[in-house]
Amino acid sequence: MDVPTRVPPKHGDTRVLLDGGGLTLPALVRLADATAVPAVDPGALDRVRRARETAGQLAATGRWYGRGTGVGAHRSVAVDPADETAHGLRLLRSHAGGAGPLLPPRQVRAMLAVRANQLLTAGSGIHPSFVTALTDALRLGVHPAVSQYGGVGTGDLTALAQTALTLLGERPWLTTGNTVAPPDTGASCPAGGGAPPPRTPGAAERPGGELPAPVVLRAGDALALLSSNALALAQAALAGHETELLLRATHAVAALSLAAVAGSPEAYAAPVHALRPYPGPARAAAEVRRLLGLPGHPPSSRPEGPGPAGRRIQDPYGFRAFPQVHGAALDASAALRRIVEVEINCPSENPVLTPDGHLYHHGGFFAAPLALALDGLSLALLKTAQLSAARLSALSRPDLTGLPAFLADGPAGSSGTMILEYTANSALAELRASAAAPASAGHAVLSHGLEEAAGFAGQAARQTERAGAAYATLLACELVAAVRALRLRPVPPPVPAFAVAAAALPAALEDRPLTGDVTTAAELLPRLAEL
Repeated sequence: MDVPTRVPPKHGDTRVLLDGGGLTLPALVRLADATAVPAVDPGALDRVRRARETAGQLAATGRWYGRGTGVGAHRSVAVDPADETAHGLRLLRSHAGGAGPLLPPRQVRAMLAVRANQLLTAGSGIHPSFVTALTDALRLGVHPAVSQYGGVGTGDLTALAQTALTLLGERPWLTTGNTVAPPDTGASCPAGGGAPPPRTPGAAERPGGELPAPVVLRAGDALALLSSNALALAQAALAGHETELLLRATHAVAALSLAAVAGSPEAYAAPVHALRPYPGPARAAAEVRRLLGLPGHPPSSRPEGPGPAGRRIQDPYGFRAFPQVHGAALDASAALRRIVEVEINCPSENPVLTPDGHLYHHGGFFAAPLALALDGLSLALLKTAQLSAARLSALSRPDLTGLPAFLADGPAGSSGTMILEYTANSALAELRASAAAPASAGHAVLSHGLEEAAGFAGQAARQTERAGAAYATLLACELVAAVRALRLRPVPPPVPAFAVAAAALPAALEDRPLTGDVTTAAELLPRLAEL
């Protein structure tokens, strides 16, 4: 069973090794968050150098797509060997046509790390200076300006072309919110692919007074850099990581809601889940038992009645089916992590060099597995979100809690937490919108019909990101209500999740705006995820 990493990095561990085979999702997130810097494995970089030599030998024996030929519908148009470097530069300039808003630095940093690690697998034949430049950018805290729109899940061509031109010196490096070094007028790369004239931006413009040295473009480098879904993988990794955190926090929130309605532990009993050995449901049940200190083999049902005095024979689905529904989301999250960690540690270039020195043209860049996994996670997140909304409604019912309607504590007619149902269902509608049209169901016919399908992984990643943000709001609404319900009990449960949440959430129960409560609850979710 795939269990997300809970152990934080060791104190003082500020490096992430990039070797083309061992990059994990948590390590990638650390690079994206600039809490670690990359360290390139010398052996992997030497492998890239040897692959470059092999690529040169193979290119001399026949046409190499994108190097000795045009691309897309121009795949059969021959390029003069003497023009290959200039052809590569034209390819980068023509493909740097992304549009829309610039992406957040965090996503671009993750993209740089993914592409550097993929190149270290030595499947592209690229010059090793590109790997060095990508990792230098991460180390120096700068990133290229990358537009949101351009990729369709068959290679992030526009994003990586914009990145390539930045590496060559034609486009500016950025820091968070600031341009670092604007390109000098007339300083673009020569047609032959050499380095641009040196630039001398003032030290105040540069973090630490440094920028990555401009890279010299050589024959075969252009398509080698472009041929990847590095941006979609970066966005998927970050969205998947945030979703993992929310799914872990859900165990604590659902456990508090179960305690608030004095729910039956039978649905969480270990023998029940041993009969249907799905990893996710078994883990969801075990986490709720752990967080509440419940036995693995609970006693039989007690007579039905509201509140702690009696336990219902069966609870509503929000409690009774939680392991099954939330467990499916855990399994979907684990499936996405597996795919991300495969893709960021293997070559995707077309054509690709194999370790035995052969060259193959193929479709490994088609991101169907990634898009399908992202869409599956968004759908699974919607289902567990629906149960969160159901538990929130249950917490307002006196027949289930034995507490005042809507957990109100004031004069007759007080509304209490009534409005939280509306807020939660508004967020749920956003989740439903993200899942209603799976991105992988999209279709495109491009480049004169030669490329007659697309994976749309980047779109799927953005949908998952939006779904996660909406789910965090919904889950925060449930947490506010659960803590309020437990506070109304004579003796709240002595469990860490309640202690953490109660210490942070306002204790006042009179009718008042709850926006601040929901905001605080959302900020608590990462802490609850680590309990």
